[in-house]
Amino acid sequence: MSIRHGTSLLCKVACRDFIRDGQARLFSYTAARPQEKVGQSENNGRTTHFGFETVPESAKESKVGAVFSSVASSYDTMNDLMSLGIHRLWKDHFVRSLNPGSSSGETGDVKGWKILDVAGGTGDIAFRMLDHATTINHDTETSVIISDINPEMLAEGRKRSLETSYAGTERLKFLEANAEKLSMVESNSIDLYTVAFGIRNFTDKQRALDEAYRILKPGGVFACLEFSKVNNALLNGIYKRWSFGAIPMIGQLVAADRGSYQYLVESIEKFPGQTEFRSMIELAGFMVPGQGWEDLTGGIAAIHKGIKPLS
Repeated sequence: MSIRHGTSLLCKVACRDFIRDGQARLFSYTAARPQEKVGQSENNGRTTHFGFETVPESAKESKVGAVFSSVASSYDTMNDLMSLGIHRLWKDHFVRSLNPGSSSGETGDVKGWKILDVAGGTGDIAFRMLDHATTINHDTETSVIISDINPEMLAEGRKRSLETSYAGTERLKFLEANAEKLSMVESNSIDLYTVAFGIRNFTDKQRALDEAYRILKPGGVFACLEFSKVNNALLNGIYKRWSFGAIPMIGQLVAADRGSYQYLVESIEKFPGQTEFRSMIELAGFMVPGQGWEDLTGGIAAIHKGIKPLS
């Protein structure tokens, strides 16, 4: 089932074939806009949102951690509920649009791409990246580091990796780390930084974008797949009814965990819209291709990309 036939509202690819050996072509660049605001509590401590709840920044990490520890073993079920089952098509399209790996037709001392997949604990994106590089580009050198702050999610990824040919090889590594503090990753060392359905859960999204910029090589690419704002009123009404009316209840039935699924629905609602998130990417220093994002299924999800300037 293709993206075109599976999702009639899916937009055409807005940017493709824009990276080759880590070098990005030139795209239009728009001036940076104000970054996401962070609230202040009465005792002057920084606050943020946990779903619809306002919490101290220091508390969000543990709260989000508890959610993903709870849903780690049923992660696919969770994404099926959140995306009406279309997340697998979105992920396939996301990877194809990035075309990871050095083409076998390229010359020179090709070492493959170095990819960091952030909040990628279960390996959904990483395994697709490696499969694409190997089977499409005939590249057996490209490698992926799966980074996640949650040990239970990483454990699920390690377990799933045993069903692939990449387990125990230099092509696949796991890293327990906070995306806002990637001090163990060298500056200018990564060709491609991906994050899929994870950045909306970060405490300080702007700081994470700044870290992505720091660790990417000049010409390297930031790519994010995330739930977003639906751009069709009818579809938006249907999706909101499904999200708030059905998903928490189903979460209770299939996982005995209504609270985690309620948070996940609310986290989508609180995540910045397409234009605002593009501005945050620009604020970190990235150039953006075209309008800066590609809507999927009418904006239920969107792909954002940014390129670190060559100089």
